Amino acid sequence: MNKSMSREEEALRALTILLRAHGSVSNMLKKDMQSYGLNPTEFTVMEVLYSKGAQPIQIIGNKVLLASSSITYVIDQLEKKDLVERKVNENDRRVTLVSLSDKGYELMDDIFPQHSEVINQLFEEVSDEELAQLSESLKTIGFKALDYCNQQTN
Repeated sequence: MNKSMSREEEALRALTILLRAHGSVSNMLKKDMQSYGLNPTEFTVMEVLYSKGAQPIQIIGNKVLLASSSITYVIDQLEKKDLVERKVNENDRRVTLVSLSDKGYELMDDIFPQHSEVINQLFEEVSDEELAQLSESLKTIGFKALDYCNQQTN
C-alpha cells in the first residue's frame, strides 16, 4: 500500500484501475471474437457448448448471463449460420437441448486455440504467483459485491 494514501484512497485507486483494465480487456476480447465473424455473445455461447457439450437453452442463458428471450435470439442467429442445432431432450420433451453442429465444432476447433493464445498473451508479463493471487483477489471482491447486492434486495 502506498504510504501517503489512506486505505480508502487506495481502494478507490484500485477500483479505478480495475474498471479501466476491464474496459481494455473487454475491448481486446471483443475485437478478437469479431475477427472470427462472431459477436461476443455468439462466441461465448459457442464456447460454452464447445467445452460443456449439449446444454438446455436455460442453462446456456444462465452461464452467459442472458435473459431467456435474448438467449433464444442468439441461438436463432447461430442456427441460421449452421453453427448450432436444437434437439428435444428425449428424457423431458419440454426441454430443448442446443449443441454445436459439425460446422460449429470445426469452427471452434480452428479458432479456440487462437483465442486461447490471445488470452495467454494478455497474461504473459504476470508471474504464476501473481496470476493465482489476482484470481483469488478478484474472486473475493466479486463475492463481496454479490453479497452486497443480495443484501440490498432482501
